[in-house]
Formats: sequence, structure tokens, C-alpha cells
Amino acid sequence: MKMDFTLRAANVEDCKDLARMMMELSEHEKIAHKMKLTQKDLEQNGFCKNPFFHGIIAEVPEHLKTKEGHIKIGYAIYFYSWSSMSGRVIYMEDLYVMPEFRGKGIGKALMSKVAQLGLAAGCTQLNFTVLDWNKPSLEFYFHQVCYDFTAESGYHLMRCEGEALEKLAQP
Repeated sequence: MKMDFTLRAANVEDCKDLARMMMELSEHEKIAHKMKLTQKDLEQNGFCKNPFFHGIIAEVPEHLKTKEGHIKIGYAIYFYSWSSMSGRVIYMEDLYVMPEFRGKGIGKALMSKVAQLGLAAGCTQLNFTVLDWNKPSLEFYFHQVCYDFTAESGYHLMRCEGEALEKLAQP
């Protein structure tokens, strides 16, 4: 069932709600204890001269607000990247819709908007990660005709952080 909602580019005034929804997402993903970002971090990193990310906000009209009074009920965070094999790439860091608003076309609309922005920028790929245990999200992405790149390619996402990153940076 479709719902009345709008999508728009995120702005600095959205950072409080973005931080709230990011915390909700981290709780769903069982990683809230690792969440370190604050509203101020979002303001400084996404709304500066050379932003590290861009966002899209999904809003519902006032009469559909949550019992807590929220009208900002979903978001997508993305950034542009580059691949030595395929050139321009758009990476979707987060796609989130509050649970009571899922199954109403909002997540699909957010993801579609990220894809549109990527194509408009000359990107040939939309990349993102999903937790292997998150079956509803996996089904959603497969339904959007996405595929599991790790399973097909054998590539694994690698990470270096914290003290390991500091050590790696030493000459």
C-alpha cells in the first residue's frame, strides 16, 4: 500500500533526526554500542565545503507523524567513489525507514533516488552492504534486482581502524 510521503535532499537542520534514525538503525543491526557519531559530526561532515556524504530525507505529512511527533521517517546516506575497473560509483552507506512505515514504498523510493543521482553523475554502479542475517533487507534488495557481489566475486570488504590505522599510517 502506497503512502503519502515526500523525498528531499537532507540539510543541516536534519542532523538531529538523522542522528536519531542512525541510532535506531544501529540498534536494529545490534551495533548500537559501536555508534560514535553525534549530531555535530553529521553537521561538520555532511554540510561543509567538501562534504563526506549526502543524504535524502523521507517525510510524511503532519497528520501521519509518529506517536513521538516525528515527520522525518526515513533516510538514505550516500557518497561518490571511484573504481579502477569501472570508474564512477555511488555508494549507499545507509537506507533506513522507521519500522511502522516499512512496506509502503518509501525504502524503494529512497533507493531509486540514490540510483537516479548516481546515473545523473555518470556512475555505473550502486554499491552497499547488508548484514547476512538481515533476511527481510536481503529479500528487498534482491527484489530490486541487486545481487550479492561477495558471493559472485569472492571480494571481501576489508577494514583497518583505530590503533591499527594509526600504526599503518606510520612511515
